[in-house]
Formats: sequence, C-alpha cells, structure tokens
Amino acid sequence: MLRTAIWFIYFWVSLLFYIPSYFKAKSIKNSSEQMQYADKKARQWMSSLLSLAGCKVEIIGLEKIPMDTAVLYVGNHQSNFDIPLMLTQLPKSKGFIAKIETLKMPFVSDWMKYMRCVFMDRNDIRQQVKGISEGIGYLKEGQSIVLFPEGTRSESGALGDFKPGGLKLATKSGVPIVPVTIKGSIDLMRKGSFKIKPSKVVIIVSDPIEITDEMNKDTKGLTETIKSIIHSNLI
Repeated sequence: MLRTAIWFIYFWVSLLFYIPSYFKAKSIKNSSEQMQYADKKARQWMSSLLSLAGCKVEIIGLEKIPMDTAVLYVGNHQSNFDIPLMLTQLPKSKGFIAKIETLKMPFVSDWMKYMRCVFMDRNDIRQQVKGISEGIGYLKEGQSIVLFPEGTRSESGALGDFKPGGLKLATKSGVPIVPVTIKGSIDLMRKGSFKIKPSKVVIIVSDPIEITDEMNKDTKGLTETIKSIIHSNLI
C-alpha cells in the first residue's frame, strides 16, 4: 500500500510543478504547436507515473505504425494505466476518447483539451455524434487518436464487446486503424481497486488496416475484424 499512497500523492503534487508549462501551453495560439507541446509534457508526466508504479514495458511491432499520416489507435482496455501506456510508448502526438466526467478533473482536463482529446457522454446520443465529428476533424488535421471500443475497463482481462460507433473516426476521416493489444496492465491496477502493483506490460502493434469503401458501409464487420486481431494476441 505504500507504493500506492506515494503514487497518488505524487500524481496530484506533481501537477503543481507543471503549472508554468500549463500557462505556456495555454498561451500558444497555433493549434499544431499547442498539440505538440502538450504531447511532450504529457509524455514526461505520464512516463514518471509509469515508472513510479513499477511498470516495465515491452513493445512488439512498433515498426508497423505508418509515420506519414495520423492514425486511429484501437486497443483493448484492462487498466487506468492503458492511457499513459498508449501515450508514452507509441509514436505521434495523440489525444484519446475520454468520458465526459474527466472534464471535472482540474488541470488534467485542460491538458486533455490542449492534446485534442474528445469527451464523450455515454448517455447523450447527440453529444456523441458531435464528439465523433470533432474527432474526425482532429484526425484530418494530423492528430492521432486513441480509442478503446470496449468503452470501459475489463474486470478479468478478457475482451468485452467492441462498440462499432467509434470506428467512424477512421472510416469518415480515411486514416489507417492500428490495432494495439495490451497485455498485463490489469496487474498494475484492477478495475474497482486503487491498489498499484509493479508489473510487466507487453504492447503488441498489429498491421495497420487501410480504410476501404466497404468498411465504411460495414462498420460492424470492421469491428469484429479488429476484435479478432486483438483477441488472437491475448491468447
């Protein structure tokens, strides 16, 4: 429990040290420069959080990620640490699809806005449509996005149902989808628990999926394809 207590204290206290960077990010008027700066600072902060948690990472298939375009990273969701893992271990500046409740987190929510994260309300269909449209715009501007189509963390590590709606981010913007499998993050912090335990995490990057007209018509089929890829890497 000592590690857990130290981690949470550091989480909030360390935000104070980023206040000067926060105001600098706020003052940057160029959206691309603001994204890049926010991404740099987020990587620094989240890398320290992973290190303090005792997380060791192995990455397989990093060379498969297209570097000449924005991408939609689509991954399974085992732990609260999945976002820091995706943001720090994979290339490209990136935002992610987040629950609208995270807007209530002081400082953190502002940093997320600078990174061009998309906030989604699960109970408001109209707002979800607006959020998807916003995310499509970010992708077209060159900002990659992280999507967890399960919508919530897995309690056992097994894959839950993949919701197809979020894949419209790729089918409507035309950017490639990069399936990402996360193995072992559930051991860092399980759903329903605040206890943090050191763990090794393996991240497997699969071949990118180029969007076709057929995928645009059959989002459900595309969803099952991605789920099958990630499931095969979890076995």
